[in-house]
Amino acid sequence: MCWAGRMMLGTFSILLVLVHAAAACEFGPFPYRATGIVCRMTKPAALLLNQETAQVIQAAFRNAKFPNITGERSMRLLGRVSYGLSNIQVNDLSIESSEVELKEDNAIHISIKNVTALFKGTLTYGYAGVLQLFHSIDFEIESSIDLQLGINLICQKDQVAPDTSDCYLTFHKLTLHLQGDKQPGWLKQLFTDFISFTLKLVLKREVCKEINDVAQTLTSFILDLAANFVRDKDIVVDISLASDSVIKASYIESHHKGLVLYKNNSSVLSDSVFSPSLLTESRMLYFWLSEHSLSSLAAAAFLDGRLVLNLRGEKLQELFEMEDTEVQRKAVQMIFQGTSYNDSVAKVWSLTQPQISLQPEGTVVRSLVAVEVRIHLAGEEPLVALYMEKEVTVTIQATYAEKKLILQPVDSSIEIKLFKCTADPSGEDPSIQSFLQNMILVAGIPEVTSSIGSALTLLMNSKRLDLFDIINPEIITSKGYVVVQLDFGFPSHLLLHFLEKSL
Repeated sequence: MCWAGRMMLGTFSILLVLVHAAAACEFGPFPYRATGIVCRMTKPAALLLNQETAQVIQAAFRNAKFPNITGERSMRLLGRVSYGLSNIQVNDLSIESSEVELKEDNAIHISIKNVTALFKGTLTYGYAGVLQLFHSIDFEIESSIDLQLGINLICQKDQVAPDTSDCYLTFHKLTLHLQGDKQPGWLKQLFTDFISFTLKLVLKREVCKEINDVAQTLTSFILDLAANFVRDKDIVVDISLASDSVIKASYIESHHKGLVLYKNNSSVLSDSVFSPSLLTESRMLYFWLSEHSLSSLAAAAFLDGRLVLNLRGEKLQELFEMEDTEVQRKAVQMIFQGTSYNDSVAKVWSLTQPQISLQPEGTVVRSLVAVEVRIHLAGEEPLVALYMEKEVTVTIQATYAEKKLILQPVDSSIEIKLFKCTADPSGEDPSIQSFLQNMILVAGIPEVTSSIGSALTLLMNSKRLDLFDIINPEIITSKGYVVVQLDFGFPSHLLLHFLEKSL
């Protein structure tokens, strides 16, 4: 899943989630029209992630279940010689280097150089003749192996599935040691000749099988993680594939529907403005988000009753006492009637679904907003001291720094549609409305956007985004879409934790 690219673990998991082969999926003649979210990973990111391949390969070797190897051969003078290798385990595994190459045939080629491993186990052998003699000794096998892995990707039910059957092991060294070379040389040579070919076949089969199992496990884990990242209670973003993926020598790119589902109702997108030319290759990771996807998220948040903010105590005081003037003091006295800010609450909420427009200057949000101030006079029920409805238009620029999403209003305007104040029932005191309008522009809108930014940060961190190292992120808006571009550092401990837990 591209929206959670930063949430992905390991070379296999990240690369497999980002791309697919479209043989099993049909997208129609104009697939880009249904594209709401796009992810592009460039070659530098793939190279960085490939550094984690060693851990995946090591896990594959460690967790491979090697079967017992048996054989029999007729030898002059000795008769039939039977042998068996059992309890095969891997020790002292190391990898010299790993390289990744992006191919335009919808495949990722990974070359692992000089995997050195020490296999240990028990060798049992016997001679069948006039006398039957059976022996059991410990053995060690020193090996040096190159691994060529081609990850072909298939699309199953609009989701990616890896195929690592293109897996080859090349042996540069396979040396058998029997009990520290204490056995006669001819015996060591005899069994080396017997078992080397069979052992190579078994190692290839079991290691490649385990690599495929690890890839499948990681992919399933990441798909589940990505699905959870774009889900919060009744609001879900559909991250199924919308189009064929693209693999170039310099990047890989996947396209997703990005439709928002809310209580079984889905948005519809058929006029996406996406084009591959809208993204560059200068950064490691890109996310392209359509205006439709963001508007649909805002609509779902509105329907779910999330666009509500309550202010009380110090926050309320800061809002109403942003300036020390006679007009301010008069307005505060008329509205709060001498009550404490701790006994009062201001509620701000959206009366209509916010309209979002992505423009070069930022994200333009328009909505009809209500403001209500309730005060609590001694011995009386809470009283609505102020109620107003206003048409708000605000342009917001978004940044991400120090693991926080920051929403900064750069331009805003309001138009009061309805005004009720118990201290001024006639509404004939223009100073109150003027003060409130100025307060909303100068302090109210920044407070609301800051609260929304904090809430979104908490939501993203609850999905574990804060565990990742996001470097110099940029959020760039254009007409009809927004691009998030960044570099990143990979938190290796997450991959190790998952592998240890799962394998």
